[in-house]
Amino acid sequence: MRGVNRVMLIGNLGKDPDVQHLEGNIAVAKFPLATTETYKDRSGKLISQTEWHTVVLWRGLAELAQKYLHKGSLIYIEGRLRTRSWEDKEGNKKFATEVVGDNLIMLDKRGDGHGGHGPGDSLEGYPGDDIPPLTDPGESLPF
Repeated sequence: MRGVNRVMLIGNLGKDPDVQHLEGNIAVAKFPLATTETYKDRSGKLISQTEWHTVVLWRGLAELAQKYLHKGSLIYIEGRLRTRSWEDKEGNKKFATEVVGDNLIMLDKRGDGHGGHGPGDSLEGYPGDDIPPLTDPGESLPF
């Protein structure tokens, strides 16, 4: 039986994409994405809950992100989850789960030069700043 690893998110960028070029001039972009769900509690009070996701885009999508996306941009991203592990300077094992994007749709209205303001405007609670640099996923695939 085959498994399914699919993620679909709509949210705001928490900061401008960080784009790097790896060996062979392969572009990779990384940025935090905030998704916010709103619901009413028992007393009828509106409650908002924000989740932070680390999004990684490769090659053409990374270049598109560098050119058109910025902090606050509203996007739809579709991809898969990938978990990486590494050891920090003190020898502690660390893990990061990232959304590797396969499809990106920009949802900002045309002419809206700076995107929407909202949950992406603050990095409060975003844990992704201590994640090490990426390597090309083709290097570590077991097949």
